[in-house]
Amino acid sequence: MAVFRYLYAPLYFFGFVGGATALVSSGSSPAWLFVLIIAAIGTSLAAERIAPFENQWNSSHGDGRRDVLHALVNEGSLVAMVLLLPLIASLVPWGSAWPTTLPLWADVAIAIVLLDVGITLAHFASHRVSFLWRFHAVHHSVRRMYGFNGLLKHPFHQFIEVSAGALPWLLLGIPLDVATVASFAVLIQLQLQHSNVDMRVGPLAYVWAVAPVHRHHHLASQTDGDVNFGLFLTLWDVLLGTARFGSSNHIKAGTIGLAGIEDYPNAYLAQLAEPFRTQA
Repeated sequence: MAVFRYLYAPLYFFGFVGGATALVSSGSSPAWLFVLIIAAIGTSLAAERIAPFENQWNSSHGDGRRDVLHALVNEGSLVAMVLLLPLIASLVPWGSAWPTTLPLWADVAIAIVLLDVGITLAHFASHRVSFLWRFHAVHHSVRRMYGFNGLLKHPFHQFIEVSAGALPWLLLGIPLDVATVASFAVLIQLQLQHSNVDMRVGPLAYVWAVAPVHRHHHLASQTDGDVNFGLFLTLWDVLLGTARFGSSNHIKAGTIGLAGIEDYPNAYLAQLAEPFRTQA
């Protein structure tokens, strides 16, 4: 079991992202990526039962149907962004500046770093600008952490983060195949970041923003939870002064959520309406 805990995160990330890279490189039908997405979600759910970090987080909190709806809407928006990239890129008044001689995996690595800067800054701002926080609070309302609720976001906040992250892609003229694989990597990383697997990543925790690092961010505290904003990398938090690398083993059931708010709505439509109803 110890071997599983240490190998799970790198095998999950590089296995699925590597699989997506191979599929896109081979010119396979995009439909195979949807098969890979289902396999990734299923693998995450299975791993959480093999080596759970917190047993209570494996039990339904009446959130299953809601989380599925959030996932369908928000992952659909990522697909829409990728499909619209050629149209949006045609509006940029200069040619592509994206490197054309690198292998696909290297292009994807560059794309992930560029995307991560924008998403991290948008995330950071969402904890400091009250208007943005009202929408981002939907994500922080979760009462348990498991891979699937990494996809739980208000659609408006998803639009803000995706726009901030994808802006460098558009300005540089990212190739469609690179954007496709990098967008797929976002889903894989969100699963790892919110996973209920008792994963051990050792020194990688100082560079890779997976669950042992990200749990700090979901503490029900306006001060202790105001850390670790990065999606893929911890570098941006180091530069922002918001990095926390201590053990997160104390972050268990009852310690996450919205500080001081016990009655945040749990249903999907109610969560969509809440930012317009309250100053949360």
